[in-house]
Amino acid sequence: MPFVELDTSLPAGRVPAGLEKRLCAATAAILSKPEDRVNVTVRSGLAMVVNGSAEPSAQLLVSSIGVVGTAEENRGHSARFFEFLTKELDLAEDRDPLFPLGALADWQEGDRHDLFMTSL
Repeated sequence: MPFVELDTSLPAGRVPAGLEKRLCAATAAILSKPEDRVNVTVRSGLAMVVNGSAEPSAQLLVSSIGVVGTAEENRGHSARFFEFLTKELDLAEDRDPLFPLGALADWQEGDRHDLFMTSL
């Protein structure tokens, strides 16, 4: 069951209506999981500093069991989420969605328990 958390400094009024549903559908398609098993949380209006700037930004954390086996698969998932969020959130070019660094993806850990997206 995938868990998806989108944090953004965009105020609620700038987050497109229905984004959580579209992100749920996109997650299901990207990870090849049933949509009714995907959990999505969207948090807007957060105080965020990215790359030293407080300009509007976003970051996405995705956790799921058994969806990544290789670094190439992880890059593919990241690219598809990046494309989806860049289009949906209409952020400036240098404020594109970040995928937090630091957590190990399955292919790095050698197991298939978690998926943490990393920056492109």
